[in-house]
Amino acid sequence: MGRSRGGLTTKIHALVDANGLPVVLKLTEGQAHDGKSAADMLSSIGRGQILMADRAYDSDALRKSMEARGAWANVRPMPTRVNVPAFSPFLYRYRNHVERFFNKLKHFRAIATRYEKHAANFLALVKLAATRIWLRTYESVTYTNGVRG
Repeated sequence: MGRSRGGLTTKIHALVDANGLPVVLKLTEGQAHDGKSAADMLSSIGRGQILMADRAYDSDALRKSMEARGAWANVRPMPTRVNVPAFSPFLYRYRNHVERFFNKLKHFRAIATRYEKHAANFLALVKLAATRIWLRTYESVTYTNGVRG
């Protein structure tokens, strides 16, 4: 956990699938740059996939890494960029899946208030909440042949 004038800070980084379900979760200190911490998280992205990320992840190194894997990085470019890379605003709209995941994550009080002070325990809480979010998608409240499924 990082320290700032406000106290302990942490950033949660998440890689979600097309349904908004978490695939990779990571914690970094609050003062750490987002783009530098993303490199090891993105190893699961492969050929034919599209990475959608916000401006904090905009870097030539990230784009070259994705290109080497056969994936495309649809990252919103920084406004001060001289050589603006290809970017699709239409596809970028689907980045809201990760924002929706973070919204669901914040419904867990221990995570929203950052109750746990140790990074390993906090990451465990985040993963537990992510597991609950995964399980919600497989819950069924319908009746099948008279049996509640």
